[in-house]
Amino acid sequence: MLVPSSRSASLRRLSRWLLLGEWRAHPVRAITAVAAIAVGVALGFAIHLINAAAFNEFSSAIKSLSGQADVQVAGTEPTFDEAIYPVLAAHPDVAVASPILEFNASMPDGRPPLRIIALDVFRAGFITPDLIGTPSDGQAADTLGDDVLFLSPAALAWLNVAPGPQSAVTFQVGTRPLTLRVAGSLGRARVGQRLGVMDIGAAQWRFGRLGQLSRVDLKLRDGVDRNAFQAALARTLQQDYPGRFRVGQPNDADQESRNSNLSRAYRVNLSVLALVALFTGAFLVFSTQALSVMRRRGQFALLRVLGMERGRLLRQVLLEGFSLGVLGAVVGIAGGYAIAAAALRLFGGDLGAGYFAGVQPTVQFTPVAATVYFALGVGVALLGCAAPAWEAARATPAVALKSGSDEVALARLAPAWPALACIAIAAAMSQLPPVFELPIFGYLAIALLLLGGIALMPRIASLTFRAAHRRWQAYARHRPGAPAVPALTLARLANASSQAGVALGGVLSSFSLMVAMGIMVASFRVSVDNWILQVLPADLYARTASGGATAGLTPAEQEAIRTAPGVARAEFMRLGAVSLVPSRPAVALLARDIDPAHPDKALVLVGSPAVRPPGNTLPAAWVSEAMADLYDIAPGATLNLPLRGMPRAFFVAGVWRDYARATGAVQIARDDYRRFTGDADVSDAALWLAKGATVGDAQAALKRLPFGGALDITAPTEIRALSLKIFDRSFAVTYLLEAIAIVIGLFGVAATFSAQTLARAKEFGMLRHVGVTRGQILGILAFEGGALTALGIGTGFVLGWAISLILVHVVNPQSFHWTMETHYPWPSLASVACALLVAAMLTALVSGRQALSGGPIRAVREDW
Repeated sequence: MLVPSSRSASLRRLSRWLLLGEWRAHPVRAITAVAAIAVGVALGFAIHLINAAAFNEFSSAIKSLSGQADVQVAGTEPTFDEAIYPVLAAHPDVAVASPILEFNASMPDGRPPLRIIALDVFRAGFITPDLIGTPSDGQAADTLGDDVLFLSPAALAWLNVAPGPQSAVTFQVGTRPLTLRVAGSLGRARVGQRLGVMDIGAAQWRFGRLGQLSRVDLKLRDGVDRNAFQAALARTLQQDYPGRFRVGQPNDADQESRNSNLSRAYRVNLSVLALVALFTGAFLVFSTQALSVMRRRGQFALLRVLGMERGRLLRQVLLEGFSLGVLGAVVGIAGGYAIAAAALRLFGGDLGAGYFAGVQPTVQFTPVAATVYFALGVGVALLGCAAPAWEAARATPAVALKSGSDEVALARLAPAWPALACIAIAAAMSQLPPVFELPIFGYLAIALLLLGGIALMPRIASLTFRAAHRRWQAYARHRPGAPAVPALTLARLANASSQAGVALGGVLSSFSLMVAMGIMVASFRVSVDNWILQVLPADLYARTASGGATAGLTPAEQEAIRTAPGVARAEFMRLGAVSLVPSRPAVALLARDIDPAHPDKALVLVGSPAVRPPGNTLPAAWVSEAMADLYDIAPGATLNLPLRGMPRAFFVAGVWRDYARATGAVQIARDDYRRFTGDADVSDAALWLAKGATVGDAQAALKRLPFGGALDITAPTEIRALSLKIFDRSFAVTYLLEAIAIVIGLFGVAATFSAQTLARAKEFGMLRHVGVTRGQILGILAFEGGALTALGIGTGFVLGWAISLILVHVVNPQSFHWTMETHYPWPSLASVACALLVAAMLTALVSGRQALSGGPIRAVREDW
């Protein structure tokens, strides 16, 4: 009799023997399950590390520009009148007030703008000393020069210049060039931060911003309570200048919320998509463990007869799943860190979307996040093997020892009500609103829909193959020479629907998610393409620079363009920004030539326009879908926009579609904008050509204008191509995740069918005994693999289509606040479906050859 310690040691040795023996017997299947979990963990962890590093560096870069400021006063518009500065500087609680002018300076030749911060060096030394430039030749007077600029190391490298008397950078102000000498550098700027610093008086003069400021940094006297001062100052400014100023602290909640809102939806959606591979891995683990348990039912029953307790057997099967999860999670954590480090080094931290441009983050290992993703990897593995483990422990030894009891083991998968309940709950959740502006219920609906669809597969397989078997039997009765392979195959599938459901789990999960992501991306891309065609109706588009706030066209230059040879009509637009809520980023303001009676000629309207009530004479404004959603604005409402220091009321005449600005945009008539602000300059022009004029002739005529050299003239086709290129770059990570889902699906199909085929060696031996030839058995396997995969593909397309509807019409609007139409990428879907079908049939054939290699007598020896 074994003493307790000896018995425990024996059980541990038995557990190790069972675990290692299963891995040695089926290494490919174990490696596939580990790889699926590792890929999911690696992608999720890598995206978390990249986003966290980029966001933290972006926030730190913004905070570094505030220095030691206690309170900041900014405007609801990009700039405000500097008359407020002496009022703030004279406040008895203020020790130092530092005026700041900040803007994006336009650059010629299509180059992106450079951020410039203009300051008073005598005031900035007390609050933002890191922004004071260091003259390269030791001339301290250069900090006050009216033609000098100090650049950060990242800006020097980007512009390929070095500080010195002969070093200069050319900007664009209006349509004229402005050359500034690079007098030194900003040695204490953060790595990757591209910016320039100059004297505030010189910047106001040189860039046409006399009397304007962007913010005022305040350093309070000792003993003054910052929060109380901020609240009191905000009340005073609101009373004296209603709706004109924002008062906050550099690190307050509003600033953090603005930074987070810029990219939160993008970051969350990427993380969820990365977990798709992990979710698929859970079903591969389930398939692997279910097939393993079915194959070893006799072994487990014998162990039960020899005295192994149910709980011990349950823990043994869970241990096998746990070990797969641990290995996959460890490999995934290491791989995720390596991917993040490589991606940050090669591509930066914006993942193609441009949210964190101008920063150079470095990856930092975060133990908390690593623990979370490790737990996720282990958790999905345990979840995947929970049902097989429970079945192995509950099986009656006498029944399990009998051959042919595999279908009985999976009988608990047959009831349809749990699957239908999941689908019903998913449908209900898809109608719920977002939580914290994130589609939490939409994600849960997708997960439940996937679970319900996979749980319903045994019933779908049973109904499908039984109907097919009956039809074949009816056909065979009238065809005496009908082949036996389809009859045997359909008979087996009709009576082993639960095993078919297990085999289809990996196929269905990977293919349906691939279909859903493919439809979602195609829908977005085609919708963006169609939107571009609608918003670019003109023959040519002209602007003075590719970006920035300093380039523009004066009224005289606008008239010269309007009367240029070959131009029949010209419409102009002024682009700006206004802040409506402190906790949100500013919304884009577009002032353009719009006919209020026919706004659909200039805008892609969504829904019905508002009916103006009698007596309402407010000027019209049209808000984008994102703005209507974020600010809860409906057609017919009144919208107050801060223009030139005064809140101006507008009648919301309708909602328009805008895929370019996720933070919201509003369009108003240029005549109204000019009347309220006095600003007659514009930044863009849309040109329609006269009859008989060619694009080349019109471009040449525009280039011959006195300011023609500063014009960037582009055809709509070029803008469309560039926009789609930017779109593809932004979705590059999504394309990668989609490709990985396809690869995992292919490996899952191969592993599942291989394991199932090898587990049926006794069945094939019995068929050989009753006269079925080797070729017929291989035909059965090929037919069976093709039939199962075809059913999985068909069901997966339906399930993927349903998931795509949630992605397109629930997740996307709740994440990015815009709508789109559904489009289907038939060629790519068909290609992947064919690849899955071929992979399944080839795998079944190869595995069948291996299963038949031992001969019929050896295959059935266990039944003697």
